[in-house]
Amino acid sequence: MAAASTFSCARHNPSPELIYQHASQAFLIGELKQCQDESERGYKQFIDSNPEWAWKFRILQARSALWRGLYEDVLEILDSRSLPPGHPAVAIPRLTLVGIANVYLHNFSEAEARLSDAEALCTNSVADDCGDLLEARGFFASEQKHSASAEKYYELSLSFATSHNDAFLKSTSLLNLGAEALSQGRFDEAIDRSQAAHEIAAAMNAKAVDLVVEGNLGWAYYELGDAEKAFTLLVDAKTLATQLHDLSNQENQLTNIGYIYMDQHKFGLAEESFQQALALAKGIKAKEQVYNALRVLARLALLESDPDKASQYAEQALTIAREAGNHLDELYPLLVQGQVAAQRGDATRARQIFEAVEHDRVCPAFLKWEAEHSLARLDEDRRALDSADREYRASLATFEAARSGVRHEDFQLSFLTNVARIYDDYVHFLLARGKTEDALRWADYSRARTLAEGLGLLSKDNHNRTGPPALTPSEISRRAKGTILFYWLGEKQSYLWAITPSITRLFPLAPGSEIDSLVKRYRKGLNGPEDVLSSSEDGRALYRILVEPAKAFLPRDTKVFIISDGSLNNLNFETLVVDQPRPHYWIEDADVVNASSLRVLAASFIHENPLRSAGEGKLTSRLLLIGNSVAPSKEYPELPRAGEQMANVARHFPASQRQVYQRALANPSAYLAGNPETFSHIHFVAHGTASRLSPLDSAIVLSKSAVDTEPFKLYARDIVQHRLHAELVTISACYGAGSRAYSGEGLVGLAWAFLRAGAHNVIASLWEVTDASTEQLMDRFYDELDSGASPDAALRAAKLSLLRGSAFHNPFYWAPFQLYTGS
Repeated sequence: MAAASTFSCARHNPSPELIYQHASQAFLIGELKQCQDESERGYKQFIDSNPEWAWKFRILQARSALWRGLYEDVLEILDSRSLPPGHPAVAIPRLTLVGIANVYLHNFSEAEARLSDAEALCTNSVADDCGDLLEARGFFASEQKHSASAEKYYELSLSFATSHNDAFLKSTSLLNLGAEALSQGRFDEAIDRSQAAHEIAAAMNAKAVDLVVEGNLGWAYYELGDAEKAFTLLVDAKTLATQLHDLSNQENQLTNIGYIYMDQHKFGLAEESFQQALALAKGIKAKEQVYNALRVLARLALLESDPDKASQYAEQALTIAREAGNHLDELYPLLVQGQVAAQRGDATRARQIFEAVEHDRVCPAFLKWEAEHSLARLDEDRRALDSADREYRASLATFEAARSGVRHEDFQLSFLTNVARIYDDYVHFLLARGKTEDALRWADYSRARTLAEGLGLLSKDNHNRTGPPALTPSEISRRAKGTILFYWLGEKQSYLWAITPSITRLFPLAPGSEIDSLVKRYRKGLNGPEDVLSSSEDGRALYRILVEPAKAFLPRDTKVFIISDGSLNNLNFETLVVDQPRPHYWIEDADVVNASSLRVLAASFIHENPLRSAGEGKLTSRLLLIGNSVAPSKEYPELPRAGEQMANVARHFPASQRQVYQRALANPSAYLAGNPETFSHIHFVAHGTASRLSPLDSAIVLSKSAVDTEPFKLYARDIVQHRLHAELVTISACYGAGSRAYSGEGLVGLAWAFLRAGAHNVIASLWEVTDASTEQLMDRFYDELDSGASPDAALRAAKLSLLRGSAFHNPFYWAPFQLYTGS
């Protein structure tokens, strides 16, 4: 490498300090193999002339080998020659590294002896390496699943690092504290600690540390249900580990990536990933990593209906856990053994194992709810229906208790993904028993949870077994003055509840995967140049599947509230194609509104809006209009017709009843400090961004502030912090609705943020829009509002005006804007 040639040409006889400094720098930036090779050469060069320096090289060589996962090599390197006498600065790190290598190899008695020897030397020494010993003690405790002890040692090593100004040790101590929090299910804390470690590591360009941080963050997001974000992080970490010749982290990330493939039912890719991980783990003889690969291979075999292979893998994993005296590690493969017994029809053994896992005093929450779910499935198969019902509720209560411990709203959004399968099974179970209303109540309970809790409609601590509060669907439909179509996309069976003021009717639909495929193709077609009215069979098929079953409940021009699920959140139902009496879009037959859940919809008729005039029932109409901003960068050029749209919107409100911020004044502070809670109407004319991986980082792009350090983006996470009473928020920007649907939560982005802040209605776009069509649409929309139309009716009329009488008749122009109703 170029870096290696630098000192070889510097002079003929470089000093040990210079060579050591160069090798240490290679270690720091993650060039572990280069560091190991240079250190070995340094050791050989100085072993006779300067044994003390030679041993420093030997220690650095071993440390590089350790970070690469070459644990037996560490023992060989450090046992190859006697230590120079009377040098604790050499003896302490040597004993510490030997101890850590033995922990990885599960030689626990040898590890204890070596770490104890190092502790004895540290008693009478102030060597910097004693901080590494504290961290090693934490790792030893962690591997034995003594979490409290591990955290205590990591806190001590962090304190030591701070007092000794050791940035590297500080970053690894924070990294390990994050990993320990992750193992205990404290995901918010794990991410916070890992991010703190990243900041320190990045400042040092310590790629070896950042690599582990990236992997840990990936696993944290996976545990929080955000598989998309996790996959990106894990693949990046695996790529970097390969570049740095880090076998241990290659193995870790291959295992973690395999989990995501397995969850996506990409079993071939999962098997390949797990087997590669297992081969690497066996090659470096890392027992814990071998165990991790075996237990998940057991799970995969079970999903592929191969109980014999699943049992073999699980038994091998159990053996490793028992040999290590690690009871906690026994529980996962034990649960798999119970599921194997259930597949084989041995209900007695399966129940015995599931109950043992469920009631084990150290069982983590995710295994507990899996054990309870397994008991529910077992009882359902045996027709012990009352018992199955109790176990389903117990499983969901365990999950909800874990969810209540997640602090950050960002992470609450994705966490429900972890239990989507259990909700799906329970809804299906209730419907099979004819409990249609109960199934709808539980289905709705899983919807818009973070939104409902943030609005005070549900308690975040409701995790008892009695289930969600009662609903009156027909009453909600009556007060909403429309028909409600509530969708549930299930793995084996999907469902539609059609709800009117007088009746609730259930319709079975195709499995979710079939509907997903149609939606994906149709969305792609809507964004293309062709007229889908004549060219797309998908639009017709989706109408037949999703709407036609409830046609009898949908008189012409009725208001229809769509409560979507999964991929349906990305679909504008107005664009579905109806063939009779002539081919046309469904918007011509129905006034479509999008709602998050029955509970959120019901709240819109309960809460008083403080902006209503006393005794009149009318809103005090005030407009906050922001946009036509100065381009903050080349990435976000100025919108050519933004000024015209701003003027058209403004003319619908008297000058005394509007506040307009445009050009340089249209910055985030104008909104945040402009008392947005006092306005009945808020309208943005600007660029919008949608963040798939972090939806609360979706933003409206405005002008730069006079203070350069302030952002020019109004982020969704900031929007939710300012309570609103607006009757209508209009986001005339690209991707205002968001680009990513969360299980149970729907699309999360700018529209969700304004609803979460308290807006009653939000108009936002599903895809990028054009200036000219948007200006025309919005002008007609506000004309309709002036004439007394409700926001949904006004938006429909504006869309129909484009569809029937303009060059913008293609749904690409009018369909991206949707109305979302909240509380």
